[in-house]
Amino acid sequence: MHVVVGVTGGIAAYKATSLIRAFTEAGHTVKVIPTANALRFIGATTLEALSHNTVDPDLYTDVADVKHVQLGQEADLIVVAPATASFLARYAAGIADDLLGSTLLATTAPVLVAPAMHSEMWNHQATQANVKTLRERGVDVLEPAVGRLTGEDSGPGRLPEPEEIFAAAIALRYPQDLAGKRVLVTAGGTQEPVDPVRFLGNRSSGKQGVSIALAAQARGAEVTLIAANLSESSLGLRDVIRVSTADQMLDAVNSAFDSSDIIIMAAAVADFKAASYEESKIKKSNPVSNYSIDLVPNVDILKSVVERRNSENKQQLIVGFAAETASNDAELTKLAEIKLENKGCDFLVANNVAGGAIFNSDQTSVLILNNRGEGVGAQGSKKLVAHELLDFIVR
Repeated sequence: MHVVVGVTGGIAAYKATSLIRAFTEAGHTVKVIPTANALRFIGATTLEALSHNTVDPDLYTDVADVKHVQLGQEADLIVVAPATASFLARYAAGIADDLLGSTLLATTAPVLVAPAMHSEMWNHQATQANVKTLRERGVDVLEPAVGRLTGEDSGPGRLPEPEEIFAAAIALRYPQDLAGKRVLVTAGGTQEPVDPVRFLGNRSSGKQGVSIALAAQARGAEVTLIAANLSESSLGLRDVIRVSTADQMLDAVNSAFDSSDIIIMAAAVADFKAASYEESKIKKSNPVSNYSIDLVPNVDILKSVVERRNSENKQQLIVGFAAETASNDAELTKLAEIKLENKGCDFLVANNVAGGAIFNSDQTSVLILNNRGEGVGAQGSKKLVAHELLDFIVR
């Protein structure tokens, strides 16, 4: 998603850094447009570093590209935080003499405005009239928080926390059809240790599972992600449980089971683990001789979760994943149907990984089946496929 973040000239401008980071870490493309006064409070270098895009608020550079129109047309969402009283007045009056004002008049994207100012300024009749005008035009204007303001004063006018602004902004872009639901997602690939330096693993990047978790959160769900060996320091999610082995993942899933309405098992769980763990690094003998590792099966986490739900008469909706090596679509469909029946889950997402396809890619192609014999194909970015999967689940 292309997000424009407007920053205006108030002391709360420093909080925009956390908002920009939240969007970039969630995988969105961010373009920051500060006003001239905003740059008195926060530097363009900081905004560029966090957004990974150049910052040039001058309306009269790159004129040939008509950049305010380009920015407005490309934007999927525009957020202005903080929004000063002066900005609200100018926006309500349709003044477009800088890049931010011109971009706002050149867009049809949803717009979220987060005011921040002193209490008297927020309560002033002029400000309230401007807010009313903007809301009547379809602009989503957040109520400011109540709390400590500049100096020793407290009251309404404080910028809402960046996490609240982020959640409100995402809610404008996606249907909130999972609001009130708790979604548990597993992602990544488990690693089964052999000795202190070696493990049995797989090639899963976890990108699809993370995309599903972010998509569910964007659609209003309370999401818990159980992340197996993912490298990202922060995933843009509020509740992340990190695990390494299949046994750790099983424990984490069981702990979150009762509080979950939907369980999406996107992780690649190792089928086997070493029968014994060597406390010291296994040395290569000299001369080299064969070395064997005895394997024992891991618990089938997906099947165990389905069995627990059924035995306890619970109502969780359970989604399984299957990476198959099929020669064609017909074979993939057959393999998926067999696995769906064997696992007993409600939905199965199958993809064809023959030849190393899909792994660590941002693109994918999947077949989604449910236990009523209905199916749909989805392909494109893993973020797009995540929403198509959730669309199918919601339907």
